[in-house]
Amino acid sequence: MNSKDLKLAVQKKYGEIATAVDETGLTGCGCGTSCCSGSEYSSFNDSYDNLQGYNPDADLGLGCGIPTDFAGLKPGDRVLDLGSGAGNDCFVARALAGETGHVTGLDFTEEMIAKAEKNLAKLGYTNVNFVQGDIENMPLPDNQFDVILSNCVLNLVPDKQKAFSEIMRVLKPGGHFCVSDVVLKGKLPEQMRIDAELYVGCVSGALEMDEYIRIIGEQHFKEITVYKEKQITLPDTLLANYAESDEIREYMTGSKGVFSITVTGYKR
Repeated sequence: MNSKDLKLAVQKKYGEIATAVDETGLTGCGCGTSCCSGSEYSSFNDSYDNLQGYNPDADLGLGCGIPTDFAGLKPGDRVLDLGSGAGNDCFVARALAGETGHVTGLDFTEEMIAKAEKNLAKLGYTNVNFVQGDIENMPLPDNQFDVILSNCVLNLVPDKQKAFSEIMRVLKPGGHFCVSDVVLKGKLPEQMRIDAELYVGCVSGALEMDEYIRIIGEQHFKEITVYKEKQITLPDTLLANYAESDEIREYMTGSKGVFSITVTGYKR
């Protein structure tokens, strides 16, 4: 699908997830659950249970890492969370940035913004806000943030060069990003790649890891570091379709497959 259609599909899908959570009270509504496609759920999000600031109402189980673990947040930081959903990473970041910091959540989906604002109203924080907008064209001023976070969102953005260009624009000089995201390692058979991406993210534009890092470098980020790399386990029912191929044997050894990574880069 083209860029416009992909954005509309993402907006529709995550709007449905937010609405389903509000109507049923379910969490962990990742892109493999019945609120999406009816397929088996890929549970690869990490546990936030012991983190300061964690609010279970804001955790929809849609992440693929915990970017705040590696973001080096400190009191007073101005933080932006891209694809903020119901506010999960924003509230954790707020605990680290403290009363003197400020956290902004940006999300493309009206229903997610409403969900996040509902959670914020319950918590009563005055230094967190949510903005609806497109990551490829953020409605935010230049040189505004010390740290930018994102959790399993940029893989859904059609133009990743534009996304990282916008991240560079709104970061302060000396600021940095820390994102968790889904990437591919090695070349998978085309149909296996399609099946894996549908399983992992409903609508996914996951890139090969080397290309992902290259795009970050092309936007002039420095000190690019991958802090965490974890293979996402695909279900046996999916892998059985490729049981006789050399590629599946490489997948099983961890040399190829779908991975979550957490990566940082600095604006110098």
